[in-house]
Amino acid sequence: MPKPLSLFYLLSFSLLVAILTSCGSIKNYKYFQDIPDSVSTTLNTASYIEPKIQSDDILYIAIQTVDPSAGNTINTLNAQGTTSSPLSSSSNPSTGGIITNQGVTYGYLVDRRGYVTIPVLGDVMVGNLTTQQARVLISQNANRYYKDPSVIVRFANFKVTVLGEVQRPGSYTVLNEKVSILDAIGYAGDLTIYGKRDNILLLRQREDGKTIAVRFNLNKASAMQSPYFYLQQNDQIYVEPNKAKISNSDGTQIRNISIASALLSFIVVLVSRF
Repeated sequence: MPKPLSLFYLLSFSLLVAILTSCGSIKNYKYFQDIPDSVSTTLNTASYIEPKIQSDDILYIAIQTVDPSAGNTINTLNAQGTTSSPLSSSSNPSTGGIITNQGVTYGYLVDRRGYVTIPVLGDVMVGNLTTQQARVLISQNANRYYKDPSVIVRFANFKVTVLGEVQRPGSYTVLNEKVSILDAIGYAGDLTIYGKRDNILLLRQREDGKTIAVRFNLNKASAMQSPYFYLQQNDQIYVEPNKAKISNSDGTQIRNISIASALLSFIVVLVSRF
């Protein structure tokens, strides 16, 4: 085979392989592409609505008084645990942070009726209240037994699940009620380069048992205006793979290279005949 023809074959083959395996444009990986780079911009975001306490939630409840030992009976149960859950026992809900998989969740379980049973105070109805409303109610009850009590109430099992094309898929228990979809993606280590940023799926189960499916386009700033931008307990997020991930899979890659080789061989035969 003449030398120029060999060079043509080599260059053509390299060009086609490079095209088949090349990465997408950088703009495919940018969030909020419609926000200008060079100016300061004010963005509208969705209003935050505090989550309501539901049955089977686990609450961290603590009472602080002038006498440090007075609330020990109540506070000790937060450390010993009254219920089990697939979460880590290494984090203290009073200090903030994130709890990941495996272990025990400590706190007070909300029963099917919406009550929590607190030592000394008895049964307290907290169902369908925010943690702030529950704090006020428990404080009113605590005032009958303690002098100037300071009450802390927060979720101990506010869990969100992030699956698909993220660095660390899994379930995350967040010790902060105000969690956005961006926060959840951040807990999971951000999207991989193969994650579709313009079609992220949120699944949320309603109280009637039905599931709501919502799509987010994080290429646009308008995603922050969605009423679903702030997450609720047990929300699930799924990040779909983009076309680059599919085309770069082993089977597809081998098939594409085979097609390219066959095509180039055909071209070489034609060129050699003329």
